[in-house]
Amino acid sequence: MNGRGVITQICIIGAGPAGLLLGHLLRAEGIDCVVLERHTPDYVLGRIRAGVLERVTVDLMERLGLDARLKAEGLVHDGFNLTDGERLIRIDIAGLTGQHVTVYGQTELTRDLMDARHGRGLEVVYEAADVALHDIESDAPFVTYLKDGVQHRVDARIIVGCDGFHGPSRKAIPVSVGKEYEREYPFGWLGILADVPPCNHELIYANHARGFALASQRSETRSRYYIDVPLTERVEDWPDERIWDELAIRLGPQAAAHITRGPSIEKSIAPLRSYVFAPMRHGSLLLCGDAAHIVPPTGAKGLNLAASDVHYAAEALTAFFRRGDNDAIPAYSDRALARVWKAERFSWSLTRLMHRFPEDGPFERAMQVAELDYIASSRAAQTSIAENYVGLPV
Repeated sequence: MNGRGVITQICIIGAGPAGLLLGHLLRAEGIDCVVLERHTPDYVLGRIRAGVLERVTVDLMERLGLDARLKAEGLVHDGFNLTDGERLIRIDIAGLTGQHVTVYGQTELTRDLMDARHGRGLEVVYEAADVALHDIESDAPFVTYLKDGVQHRVDARIIVGCDGFHGPSRKAIPVSVGKEYEREYPFGWLGILADVPPCNHELIYANHARGFALASQRSETRSRYYIDVPLTERVEDWPDERIWDELAIRLGPQAAAHITRGPSIEKSIAPLRSYVFAPMRHGSLLLCGDAAHIVPPTGAKGLNLAASDVHYAAEALTAFFRRGDNDAIPAYSDRALARVWKAERFSWSLTRLMHRFPEDGPFERAMQVAELDYIASSRAAQTSIAENYVGLPV
């Protein structure tokens, strides 16, 4: 049975933060769009993701006028810390760059975008199954999907894939056209979320003989901690007390003295990967966010890279539809990838610095110590880290 067809200017696939951000930006410019999401709203909000926002992400929310809760509840951080044993190296973001990052959970940002969709005229179709892209190399692409057993079709001039690493958008680009760059890491991050005060008012990244650890937060009363574990580990083998014990060792005595233990409200193990797909545009299809690239979470770049993609995509699409600029869309991929690769480099280098890799020997460890010594004693090195952490210009 066939459902009613829809004609629009842009079809966005994926209603995570990237898809919703882009949809809101386009509607603000009077550009028609439809967003398709295969999951339910509750499922989308249930995904536990990043919590450190760069200026680019905050600026987009401000531009949309959807930043009231972010400003009221977000935690402004002027720095973060690297630790190696008992040494704590503070990177003074504000002092070195004049900027800051904001701790505000991706779930909350997504909720703000979702709650505003009706008032802003943004149409989102949830539970759209079996999404498929067609004729993307033409000027008249279309998307089909199933909802409630009925097939629907969306005809558009442009399709934007914001549907993550496993979505159909990137897979619609011919193998002969795209190139994949990938580095898989031999460990994953075991994360625990708990309603307890954070052990420090700023993030702590720890390099310890037993492995990596990160003390992070979502609010003044909700903490997010991570340790790296072999990919063979299972969450079931890590009861809460074992995680808290390991965190206390790896984060060091100063942080351990301030850890408040409590029952987990979420635990998971996420593998680490560096991945880039190029180009990020083919024909009438653009890719944004995880559909085109993955970064290790070490540098807090995943959501922020998606936001910078959206910034470039919104500029290109607005120039094309509002001003008839035919060069804007072809230029999108190169503009986005230039920033993607810089973020990939930073995330990879910070991961390499703060983790003990199984294949490493005394030489690699000595290089880590030397690098941390240099960072501790060099304002130039700290400035470089701060500039990358707070986010390079778009």
